[in-house]
Parts: sequence; structure tokens; C-alpha cells
Amino acid sequence: MTGHHVRAVPGSQHIRVEIGGRLVAESSRPLLVHETGMPVRYYLPPEDVDFGLLEPTGTHTTCPFKGEASYWSFDGRPDVAWAYPDPIDSVTQIKGHLCFYDTVADITVETAEGAEGL
Repeated sequence: MTGHHVRAVPGSQHIRVEIGGRLVAESSRPLLVHETGMPVRYYLPPEDVDFGLLEPTGTHTTCPFKGEASYWSFDGRPDVAWAYPDPIDSVTQIKGHLCFYDTVADITVETAEGAEGL
């Protein structure tokens, strides 16, 4: 698609991700992914995610601008998070970083100005 852009940049926001009242991820090292037509997404380093609370699923999708995504479930809720284990060359920095659906997870973003929930 002409005019479609994806850009990942390091952020300094403090991100907390809770699902069902349980903390599943917390990071001050997010990657902010800006993609045409999409809200900013916060991709978190795998070291900042509690994989003891997540289960890999068999779901895989392909994005022509990022590559093939793998998904994780939480406590019976399917596909609450995704990551690109081998992203395309233009966004290699997101490799392995997880992003959570804000329709399932409570995502709190704290900046120098204060906190905002998604």
C-alpha cells in the first residue's frame, strides 16, 4: 500500500498492563509503534512480561508491514497479546516485544505529565 508507514521508536513512558486485576507486564522501556491508521501501540520487552501468566496459542497472523505475529492467552482469554518473533527488516527492533489488546487489558501509561489509561 502506498502511503502506509510503520515506525518504532524507543519510549520513556512507564507502562503497566493488568488483566483481570493481575499485573502481567510492567516496563519503562517500551517501543512506541506508530502505524498509519492505527493508534500508537506500546510493545514491551519480553523481560518485562510475566510469561508465567501467559500461554502461547496457535494463532498466527501476517501483517505486510511487520511480518508474522504469534499470540498469547491469559486465564482462558484467547489472544490477549501478540509479538513478532521475526519481523520484517524495516521494524526489526520490535522482535519478541509483546503488545496487549487494550480491549482486554488495562494499560496505564505514565509520563512526566501524569498517568493515562487506555
